[in-house]
Amino acid sequence: MKTLQNLIKDLTGVTVENWKIREYLRIEVLDLQDAFLNCPNLTRTVLAGADLRGANLKEADLTCADLQGANLHWVNLKDADLRSANLKKADLEGANLYWVNLKGANLWCAYLSGADLSFAKLQGADLRWADLKDIKITKQQLDQLTVIEEDK
Repeated sequence: MKTLQNLIKDLTGVTVENWKIREYLRIEVLDLQDAFLNCPNLTRTVLAGADLRGANLKEADLTCADLQGANLHWVNLKDADLRSANLKKADLEGANLYWVNLKGANLWCAYLSGADLSFAKLQGADLRWADLKDIKITKQQLDQLTVIEEDK
């Protein structure tokens, strides 16, 4: 596994074409633990299984990104766009998801214990079997969710 932190921590101003990232990630599992990524555009990027523990992804565009099984423990995703992202079985324990857009995101079996989801947009998000213990969420957000679909 490549350890990015041994090479560089701050990728501010670095531009990498999405197809190059996707091609690289087909071969390697990326370790971005504690990395600082300043407003990156990671739309449709495959980061399945990546180690992003403690990374700063504030305001990142992760629309339609594949983060299945990724370690996002204590990651800062404040104001990030995760619309339609795949976060199935991702570890988001203690993550900062304040004002995150999770509309239509797949959070099936995600581990969200202790995460701050205050003011996150959750319409259409799939939270089935997700661990929601000790999450921070507003009553208004709860009203947005469909917890159990009734049979018609």
